Amino acid sequence: MKVLIADDHNVVREGLKHIIETHHKPVEFGEARDGTEALDLIWKHDWDLLLLDIHMPGRDGLEVLREARKGRPKMPVLILSSSSVEEYAVRALKIGAAGFISKNASEKELVEAVSEALAGRRYVTPAVAQQLAIEVAAPAEKPVHEKLSDREYQVMKMLAAGKTVKEVAAELSLSVKTVSTYRTRILEKLGLTSNVDIARFALKSGLVH
Repeated sequence: MKVLIADDHNVVREGLKHIIETHHKPVEFGEARDGTEALDLIWKHDWDLLLLDIHMPGRDGLEVLREARKGRPKMPVLILSSSSVEEYAVRALKIGAAGFISKNASEKELVEAVSEALAGRRYVTPAVAQQLAIEVAAPAEKPVHEKLSDREYQVMKMLAAGKTVKEVAAELSLSVKTVSTYRTRILEKLGLTSNVDIARFALKSGLVH
């Protein structure tokens, strides 16, 4: 079995490798520290499974997922997050992810998610299932924040959490100019005028807590 792990933290990659090796043998691993490295390895080799961090320097997980689905539509992809963010999970599942799991999940949950993905099934936690049910039951008109691209959505949530443009740029390995452009697009699409407005909008929409 060949598994590609894309995460910018070495300790996370090593931990995932240890858990997977304990339950699945033999396993050949590939490792990527950012989105660009991940896509390079995705095109070069055939993988039985991709474990993909949603927040990485440069191209983030959702961007990588979209590209991967184009060239490797049958490759199962499990999205990893440092916290349980159901809004990202729904986006990922819509794009074609096999599942979404928090890095805070137990070893048992991770093993179950990997097994489900390898079997060609989707792994959905109760919290994510509830979010999906809410979307299905919602009116046909999409929430205004769905107008945002995946990257704009990510930047919007970071700004709503109180981060400055400079801090967002540093965390995402982007230029300040690029993040400023994203911020401008966010304000235009949401009909807002400031970071304070973004924070209020995100709080009111239940996108931050």
